[in-house]
Amino acid sequence: MKKLAEIKEIKGEDFRRLQLLELDMISELDRVCRKHNINYVIFCGTLLGAVRHKGYIPWDDDADIGMTREDYEKFKKVTDELDSDICFFQDHTTDPEYRWGYGKLRRTGTTFIRAGQEHLKCQTGVFIDIFPFDDVPKRVFFQMIQDFYCFCLRKITWSEVGKKQARGFMKFWYNSLSRISVDTVFKKLGRYTEKSSNSTDNKVRLLMFKSFGKLYRKSPLKERYGLPKKWLLERAEYEFEGKRFFGTKDYDGFLTWLYGDYMQLPPEDERDPHSPVSSYSF
Repeated sequence: MKKLAEIKEIKGEDFRRLQLLELDMISELDRVCRKHNINYVIFCGTLLGAVRHKGYIPWDDDADIGMTREDYEKFKKVTDELDSDICFFQDHTTDPEYRWGYGKLRRTGTTFIRAGQEHLKCQTGVFIDIFPFDDVPKRVFFQMIQDFYCFCLRKITWSEVGKKQARGFMKFWYNSLSRISVDTVFKKLGRYTEKSSNSTDNKVRLLMFKSFGKLYRKSPLKERYGLPKKWLLERAEYEFEGKRFFGTKDYDGFLTWLYGDYMQLPPEDERDPHSPVSSYSF
């Protein structure tokens, strides 16, 4: 098995510069979304940072944005208005070598290669994730079918990475899956994405990401496969690194669902960055 590239630790001034480069991209996204009345929320650790630290979690090396599918598609149509000196939008339609089921803003003129993904041919660079949330079916049985269906599609997109890291049967499995074009995956996703709308009262989920949340396994089955759409549409402004960005109005409900006791700092040995990198340049 090929040895994985060595992980490079980003620290000190470089780490802070990484955060500030991402901050510029959040600001640019905010500018375009406000201009076109597109709903977005700072999400996951970015919202937690706003609530608990008024900015980045000190050890957090990424930033997350959430949108409903309807707003995500609106945003894609106006990404040409982003300042190209700051960032560009990336998904499978703008970069056919990009394999993931959600978009990114990439910082112009930078390099940021995830460890284990050196062989992928998509454009790289410092990034923030933009997660589109799609409607889940109202009946639990169909939610479970959707969950398994998306699990299979997700493994196809991951296969180009998995086949380099796995061994034994899993290596064979990922090698086999990698023969399936990712174009097929995105066509199959259409059966769900085309039905999503801000006007429905369905719960939503990120289709191409496993179900998450600290309370996920503890939740009753009927509450497990989606989160309330209002967490993306009912918003308030939060201070973040001296700027103002939108996050869910019910920050307590969301952060409790995601982290449990979110105001409690994790042990020092768990304060790790999320994006191990093998090569970067700013």
